[in-house]
Amino acid sequence: MIKVGILGYGNLGRGVEAAIKKNSDMELAAVYTRRDPASLTIKTEGVPVKSTADLDTGKEDIDVLVICGGSATDLPEMTPKYAAMYNVIDSFDTHARVPEHFANVDAASKAAGKVGVISCGWDPGMFSLSRVYASAVLPDGQDYTFWGKGVSQGHSDAVRRIEGVLDCRQYTVPVPAALDSVRNGENPKLTTRQKHTRECFVVAEEGADLARIENEIKTMPNYFADYDTTVNFISAEEMKANHSGLPHGGSVIYSGTTSQGTKHVIEYSLKLDSNPEFTGSVLIACARAAARLNAEGKSGAMTLFDIAPAYLCRQTGEELRAHLL
Repeated sequence: MIKVGILGYGNLGRGVEAAIKKNSDMELAAVYTRRDPASLTIKTEGVPVKSTADLDTGKEDIDVLVICGGSATDLPEMTPKYAAMYNVIDSFDTHARVPEHFANVDAASKAAGKVGVISCGWDPGMFSLSRVYASAVLPDGQDYTFWGKGVSQGHSDAVRRIEGVLDCRQYTVPVPAALDSVRNGENPKLTTRQKHTRECFVVAEEGADLARIENEIKTMPNYFADYDTTVNFISAEEMKANHSGLPHGGSVIYSGTTSQGTKHVIEYSLKLDSNPEFTGSVLIACARAAARLNAEGKSGAMTLFDIAPAYLCRQTGEELRAHLL
């Protein structure tokens, strides 16, 4: 039985807990929080809720710690810190900073003789694997990644920080014409604006300047300025009724050629009713791999590129060869 600790109990932490319940070789040992432990009521009865001060001793009885950071700035600090004490898993998703984050976790985990698996999820994660497999098979080709239609939690949070905004759900939506062109093997050169649109549903304070809010959203650098963006103002009741879930998904499409320009298109797609629950399931598969690899004496940082598929699975090698190969 693999004993798993969860650090952080927001949407992703609850998704990890749900995934543990689906895996008979996993046990939720504890949930750790930087808040008052008494403020958390977790779904699994009998599981202790502890302060991060307990983790900081380095003596907690867990095989793997799944770190569910609350923001993009949490994981670069927390993952290396706890990689020096435990096998760790995170879902770090700032693509440009992955090499830096990997190096920091690698140094800490190697010094401790532990395994740290970073950037586990669906992008980076499952989508990353699709890009790698496709480019290995078809070296003469190009990959395209489309996200959505689905809720972008980071973009929704950015809108909620605007003065006068009470709540927001922001949906990322692929442009159908761009999708069709890629699927047809046309290998188009697409700008950011040509690939996706953004759709915002906003609950504003009574009397707020709606024109100002809309302009601030549409001109926000790094979030909306490079996209065609639609802003819809709705009531809190409509938000609760129609936009309370966290669906997401997308596709990685790879278009390549073999001899004499013969075309081939590879597509991997996801349609997720709950982004946190699916991401939590990927994290738990990686937790299994981390525990197994460390038991074999491996240490250091890893990504999904570095883990053989069999380490992720509950089944034995014999079962995999008999039923899935």
